[in-house]
Amino acid sequence: MSIFNLATAALMLTAAAARAEGPGLGQPLETAEIPFYATYVKPDGTGLPEGSGTAADGEALYAAKCASCHGATGSEGPVMPPVGPNDIWAKPAGSYWPYATTLFDYIRRAMPLEAPKSLSDDETYALAAYILERNGVIDAETAMTAETLPQVKMPNHGNFLDVWARQGAKPW
Repeated sequence: MSIFNLATAALMLTAAAARAEGPGLGQPLETAEIPFYATYVKPDGTGLPEGSGTAADGEALYAAKCASCHGATGSEGPVMPPVGPNDIWAKPAGSYWPYATTLFDYIRRAMPLEAPKSLSDDETYALAAYILERNGVIDAETAMTAETLPQVKMPNHGNFLDVWARQGAKPW
């Protein structure tokens, strides 16, 4: 038997064993098997998890996990401050992005930079609330939840072109 045939046989046995242990290529995963960061939060709020957070909850969390990159108040650098207006970044997330749900989704997937995907859902809601409150979008007492976050009207929402609506369809 050639080396090629042995390698092929070993590969086939490995693939068969993997199929026996769990879903194989092309097999759908059960919902519980999908990590939270592999699901998207859509603009209408579909995909938002349970949880809650206020700007007050987010303030201390921001100081501990965000200020080293985004500045003590969120409006100074050195990296893309989320609160505007500022002299560093012309499009801060809290006042430029079209949907508050996008802010939540981004924080949950990508922040903090040194430990992405490490925040709990409550922490993510609290940070989103803090950034929205600092940008004057919500009141300090407003709790962000799966129900309230999609209802937030972002200040720059009307300045985005909805390509899906122009095509007569929605992506979700």
